[in-house]
Amino acid sequence: MTLSEKQFRPVAVPAVSVGGFWGKWQDAVCDETASILLDRCIAAGMLQAIDPDQPSPGVVIPLHNMSPSKPESERKARVSTQMFWDSDFAKSIETIAYALYRKRNPELERRADEIIDLYEKLQQPDGYVNSWFQRVQPGRRWTNLRDHHELYCAGHMIEAAVAYFQATGKRKFLDIMCRYVDHMLTVFGHGPDRLAGYCGHPEIEMALVRLARTTGNQKYMDLSKFFVDERGTQPHFFDEEAARDGRNPKDYHFKEYDYCQAHLPVREQKQVVGHAVRAMYLYSGMADIATEYQDDSLTSALDMLWDDLTTKQMYVTGGIGPSASNEGFTDYYDLPNDTAYAETCASVALVFWASRMMGRGPNRRFADIMEQALYNGALTGLAMDGKTFFYDNPLESTGRHHRWKWHHCPCCPPNIARLVASVGSYMYAASDDDIVVHLYGESEARLELAGGAKVHLAQQTAYPYEGRINFSLGLTASARFTLSLRIPEWAEGATLAVNGERLDLKAIEVDGYARIERQWEDGDTVVLDLPMALRPLYAHPKVRQDAGRVSLMRGPLVYCAEEVDNGADLSAFRIGEAPNVAATVVLDDLNGAVALDLDVRRNSVEAWGNALYRGTPPEAEASRLRLVPYHLWDNRAAGSMLVWFQAK
Repeated sequence: MTLSEKQFRPVAVPAVSVGGFWGKWQDAVCDETASILLDRCIAAGMLQAIDPDQPSPGVVIPLHNMSPSKPESERKARVSTQMFWDSDFAKSIETIAYALYRKRNPELERRADEIIDLYEKLQQPDGYVNSWFQRVQPGRRWTNLRDHHELYCAGHMIEAAVAYFQATGKRKFLDIMCRYVDHMLTVFGHGPDRLAGYCGHPEIEMALVRLARTTGNQKYMDLSKFFVDERGTQPHFFDEEAARDGRNPKDYHFKEYDYCQAHLPVREQKQVVGHAVRAMYLYSGMADIATEYQDDSLTSALDMLWDDLTTKQMYVTGGIGPSASNEGFTDYYDLPNDTAYAETCASVALVFWASRMMGRGPNRRFADIMEQALYNGALTGLAMDGKTFFYDNPLESTGRHHRWKWHHCPCCPPNIARLVASVGSYMYAASDDDIVVHLYGESEARLELAGGAKVHLAQQTAYPYEGRINFSLGLTASARFTLSLRIPEWAEGATLAVNGERLDLKAIEVDGYARIERQWEDGDTVVLDLPMALRPLYAHPKVRQDAGRVSLMRGPLVYCAEEVDNGADLSAFRIGEAPNVAATVVLDDLNGAVALDLDVRRNSVEAWGNALYRGTPPEAEASRLRLVPYHLWDNRAAGSMLVWFQAK
């Protein structure tokens, strides 16, 4: 079997334990975030919303009228972020499930069980379960898939149910969701009394794949493929649905269906457009289906979309979607820094997509971006103590952008929490006779290959601050398999040794991975050294916002300057073409992060005078600039922040 014919699936969350860098973040989620998510969901009214023994809370978060020109009696497309409260609860339960892998917490488990019990009571005899359409708008179910997030909520609940079953062994939530999906199988499809439709907000697609892999039920996988295949086909489902519901199909707030990636069949889409999170979730589901069905047509479309995103529309942080108005994409090379939306959920979803793009084989092209988005675009959304969050993630701030406790649309807190708590499953993947390491970090993975060979693979490392990774292998018996290690594109001069013997990387590298195929023995060791030099990065000349500017990365981390270290006038600093690192400093107040002190030049603000403009440029003087990892900004004193500096 060739590499392209294999199927690589992520290692299950319970099979990986992490320490070091990621261990600290997971402890914050276990000790603080998991319970905070429930507390704040309940404070918002979500518990009452799912409890059939309490009066319905009604509309707590105001409805947004998608059709303001219509009379009240005809306003059927009204939406509220309250419609997807079920998804917020679900992601919180999923986070709790992953937290229970790391630290048993009977009280947290009890609280999750109580919520699951309420969903069991809420579920209707036919299997349907959705708090909004049972408690606030009964009679409106399956009437507006374009706007109302029904399948989106179901998708997140499915993912939570799978995670909770795997964490606790309790089947109740899983059985609830299996009954719900069995109901969907009677609703969706071709033919009389069936809906040939799909959700305006993709998510259900990848959730169904996960459910199918867990239960072994192929009909769940086939339903996911149905949703992928139907999207954007003609006659257009959203047009027909609106007409059936007495709505004008053209009276759509977002005007075009590219907002929800339903403007064309998925295999014909060539440009990443619309709402960023919806796009990433759709592509994640497409990638899962491409892997499961060995569908080259989907893989080809995804390859084109990947290049479109990563070469024209992605921030250096792995943030995506510069615009707040559509929470998504605008024009090519439009990447403003101070107004960057770059929603946390979007970078989380980019990690999902990148991981799934390697279902048909490891490729650095995807894994490097997965790492970039994980450390910089996504992790920024969670405070170091696990208590506060970012929704949007600018690359420049004058000091007015700060973390918040909660949000009227609280999708990001549980999304980044569940990613951090499950990060081990993104680090490793396996096929029948291959083990792949996509991400580096202190960890232990327990894997079983075809034929029953059991492998215990451990990483000892201070990554991402240091580039030396020591691997040790524990085997119950000698076994032949391939161990593939990613060699990041930035790691020029990387070296690799097995049992002390240096290997020729060029001779064994395939798609950016060192593929070590051999008969492995218990106690074998591998040492990978990745140089961690500071490197300047410049933007494409068409990115007007970064013209004449430079950003800095070290290893996988984007660095930034904060006012707390450097004073307020951050734009006055000039960084040369070959930045000189005067010192590296470990900051205890930032979880042991490595800060960089650079010798730079600084425009003299004091010597300028009072004139707003003058005929000569500012004088520059020698100065020192401290940089910290971007994902840690706004964890200390409030103040300004900058990623892109003058490049002189």
